[in-house]
Amino acid sequence: MAETTPQMVATLTDVPKPRFRHLLGIEPLEAWEIWSFLRAAAFFKQLLNTDPQSPPPNLQGKSLVTLFYEPSTRTRTSFEMAARKLSMGVTHIAIAAASVVKGESLKDTVLTLNALGYDAFVIRHPHSGAPHFVARVLKERARQTNGKVPSVLNAGDGMHEHPTQALLDLLTMWEMFGRIEGLRVAFVGDILHSRVARSGMWALLKLGAEVRFIGPPTMVPEEFAAFGVRICRTLPEAVQDADVVYLLRLQLERQQAGLFPSISEYHRLFGMDLRKLQKLCPHALVMHPGPMNRGVEIASELADSEKARILDQVTNGVAVRMAVLWLLLSE
Repeated sequence: MAETTPQMVATLTDVPKPRFRHLLGIEPLEAWEIWSFLRAAAFFKQLLNTDPQSPPPNLQGKSLVTLFYEPSTRTRTSFEMAARKLSMGVTHIAIAAASVVKGESLKDTVLTLNALGYDAFVIRHPHSGAPHFVARVLKERARQTNGKVPSVLNAGDGMHEHPTQALLDLLTMWEMFGRIEGLRVAFVGDILHSRVARSGMWALLKLGAEVRFIGPPTMVPEEFAAFGVRICRTLPEAVQDADVVYLLRLQLERQQAGLFPSISEYHRLFGMDLRKLQKLCPHALVMHPGPMNRGVEIASELADSEKARILDQVTNGVAVRMAVLWLLLSE
């Protein structure tokens, strides 16, 4: 599919639907499917920005449940807002107040919710592969009952993937540069534990961008080079002539694991502020998936500057998730 600028997307009619009824990751998708999500997201964003009173295409009668086994602000509220803008019914399951605390398994929780008739499950889980497991459980139940398989949307599974984050990041870059192909994107930080970096890597490489990884050597596995990623040894090497410097959250809860000497050392070698940005890559724009550790991977002056596109990412999350829900659930 030919690449177009976001401003040229005017209708959903010609946007082909993806092959899958779930969104479990970016890795299985083909480039045209990624572009389908992006073009649909551009349509929804245009509609919301130009005429917020005009109702978008709706999924009235459909229902969504969010099931988050890890904390989330941006992703969960973004999915819920997207669903409500499409006139869907929305339920959030508070895990701390659910039967999970009594020992109920993920399988039984999902089968219980499925029996209530939800059309889509949005799942965040600390274990990689959990959304894939849920999709298999729902498929088997549908086979037994001759029913319809609900859609499963991965909102982050362990250290595996976070597909809608990658899509909203690509939409942000598309808006900033008018293209994805040929962009140079440097991911900085804890690559090892980052599902954001993995999904971003797959999406960018499939659309023809150059991806660079930089961080403490203990946090940047060499295996990524086999996928086409450029593994860098120093921050100047990674960000020189980069279009986007993508700063990853340093997972402070893992600081005791001995993966880097100290937070101050990490900040000195891999943290970014306005002065360092202007010196190393003055034309680059900065992104971050949130939540930010201000003063660690990113200085406050940089996070709040015009160089940062972090709030644009948050805004684009609603349009992207509207697009995903529409393409997966509309008849």
